[in-house]
Amino acid sequence: MDPAELSKKAAACKAIDDHIKGNCAVGIGSGSTIVYAVEQLAKKVQKDNLKIPCVPTSIQAKQLIRHHKLYLSDLEETPELDFVFDGADEVDANLTLIKGGGGCLTQEKIVASCTKNLIILADHRKDSNSLGTNWTKGIPIEVIPMAYVPIKNRLEGMGGVAELRMAKSKAGPVVTDNGNFILDWKFTLTNADWKAIDQKITCFPGVVDTGLFVDMASKVYFGQPDGTVIVKDKKNS
Repeated sequence: MDPAELSKKAAACKAIDDHIKGNCAVGIGSGSTIVYAVEQLAKKVQKDNLKIPCVPTSIQAKQLIRHHKLYLSDLEETPELDFVFDGADEVDANLTLIKGGGGCLTQEKIVASCTKNLIILADHRKDSNSLGTNWTKGIPIEVIPMAYVPIKNRLEGMGGVAELRMAKSKAGPVVTDNGNFILDWKFTLTNADWKAIDQKITCFPGVVDTGLFVDMASKVYFGQPDGTVIVKDKKNS
């Protein structure tokens, strides 16, 4: 297996094995690492005859849950979750996350807000001392389409460049599961107060949500190329 894929699988499997000990309700995030987590979860459900409602954060997550014949739920039926397993584009020393590279940031943040245990699964390349070190594509901001130009101007007034994310296999911009656009803000800030910045951007009229996840992750599993896993939590971050 490719070292990157090995590290993703190692992180995902250890996180599932560490936390899934019996019946519980979980949120299922998006991204390539989550594929391995859902595979491992399905094995444990079958082996231990568990009943685990799974709430997806995206169409991809919903398809994974259905493919593995897990119990598909939603936040109307299961509004409180024991764990949410998700990936990240970058994690800093304070466990602040950049998420939304796949375009599902708003649903991911909603589902993450429904648990006290947001477990992040990532390979070692996502581990940074400060945001913007390894992930250079910017912070995703989901916006109402009619507002993207004013929001773009406000973001650039804070420093850096905000680019409308364009689709690769169709003409025009990326459209989220919610029917919105995404601006990728390539910031130029250093030593930033990300909580204050997140709150400021969220208050721009037309912003749906940001890909900044501040004080939300309880634990992060970083898979290493040799198949080992480094675990960081709020206590040792």
